[in-house]
Amino acid sequence: MDAPIGHFDHATPAPDALDELTRPVADAVRHWSGGVPAEQIVYVDTEPEWADTATFVEHYGRELLERSANCVVVAGKRGGESSLAACVVLSTTRVDVNGVVRRQLGARKASFASMDTATGETGMEYGGITPIGLPDGWPVLVDSAVVDLPYVLVGSGRRRGKLLVPGKAFAELPGAVVLEGLGIA
Repeated sequence: MDAPIGHFDHATPAPDALDELTRPVADAVRHWSGGVPAEQIVYVDTEPEWADTATFVEHYGRELLERSANCVVVAGKRGGESSLAACVVLSTTRVDVNGVVRRQLGARKASFASMDTATGETGMEYGGITPIGLPDGWPVLVDSAVVDLPYVLVGSGRRRGKLLVPGKAFAELPGAVVLEGLGIA
């Protein structure tokens, strides 16, 4: 199959590539529901050593720079309580942690979660965290610009491989909240 965006040697509907995904991502694809069929989520094999954005777009297509999203784990704190959430923004922007995220979480302080926390809580590899398959109850804050794209490249749960996901599917993820201005230049 041809990938809907980018230039990849191997593209497979995600339900047919469950062995390439981490357990939480594979489970989420296996039990997928919503308006976007799971078969429209595409797994593409990529080289981990080409994960740096500049190198990645050189190998897989320059148009991916404007069609890629990052998923980062943030921690919100208020009093003695701490909560985790995921933020999905276009890769050409950064997450407004101290503004939009902090207010949305009702936190006094918000910051990026440590690598150990992010990987330990998600069951995914650092550099490959994806909003698909996150723990139950987590808020998934999605920038509206991500939802507006026909397809978006995101992590697959591993450093090797990526997922190509219809933008509107991000709005249907469990715990999803679509926000204007979550990603800032």
